[in-house]
Amino acid sequence: MKDSMYHVLLRTSALTLSFVLLFVSGVLSPVTQKLTEDTGSYLANAIGMNAAVLPNEINSLSMQLAERDTELTQREIAIGLKESATGAGSLSTFVLSVLLFVLLVLIVLNYVLDYLRNKKTTFPKNTYEQSA
Repeated sequence: MKDSMYHVLLRTSALTLSFVLLFVSGVLSPVTQKLTEDTGSYLANAIGMNAAVLPNEINSLSMQLAERDTELTQREIAIGLKESATGAGSLSTFVLSVLLFVLLVLIVLNYVLDYLRNKKTTFPKNTYEQSA
C-alpha cells in the first residue's frame, strides 16, 4: 500500500515536533534549553527602533524613568532566574508536548482506520444464499 502525502506529512511533523520538544525542553542537555531561552530573548531585544532628540527637561525625566525601568527589568530577570531554578516548567514545552500527543493520536487513529478498511476489502462478507 502506497502512503499518501497526508501520511508522510503526519509522520514527518510528528518526528520534527519530537526533536524540537527534546531540544526546547532541555531533556538531552540543559544547554539546549538555555540556548532556546537566550535566542528568544535576543530576538525580543533585537526588534526595535532608535531615535535621537535634543536634550531638554522632558528628556531628562524620561532618562530617569528609563533607568528605573532598567532596574525593574533587572529585578524581573533575577526573579525569573529564581523561578527557573525551582524547576518550573515552561509554557513552550507544555504546548509542544500537547501537539506531539495530538499528532501521535492522529497517527494511531489513521493506522487503525486503514487496518479496518483493508480488513473490510480483503475479507468480504459471507454471502451464501440458503436454499429452501
